[in-house]
Amino acid sequence: MSKLQSVVDEMRERFGDRIRNVIVDRKIVKVEVDSSVVVEAARFLRERGFDHVKGVTGVDLIALTKPENAIEVLYHAGSYTDEELKGVVLTLSVKLPRDEPEMPSLTQVWRSAEYHERETFEMLGVRFVGHPDLRRLLLPEWYSDIPPLRKDFKPAGRP
Repeated sequence: MSKLQSVVDEMRERFGDRIRNVIVDRKIVKVEVDSSVVVEAARFLRERGFDHVKGVTGVDLIALTKPENAIEVLYHAGSYTDEELKGVVLTLSVKLPRDEPEMPSLTQVWRSAEYHERETFEMLGVRFVGHPDLRRLLLPEWYSDIPPLRKDFKPAGRP
């Protein structure tokens, strides 16, 4: 059994029904967890060799075929130090209510998440509680429209 499979199995055992879904496809793994255990799950992954976040992204799920009225936040974790995990991307996923997307910041676990969370904050409106510097990164401070990566955002001059 590979180390990656072992980590996924151990996560399933430890977090039980707080894991919403797991997708495994060779070296790509996505684990969706309940927001109440996201910090604990991130620490668990760090202890097992996932020592940094390659990126934090998000998706507005409202306009997909099965609308969930949610924002999905995805942390793409990797390893610089564990030979068995090099080249592996494990995505830790959390679905948040679209009207008030809020979750704990994972900068306390992975410092490399800091700028990615700031971008996700301004582009999708996700509030990361406990973030050390949650302010705009790309948009001007005076910006007050709908976050630009939300499906209901309409660029100026567009119907």
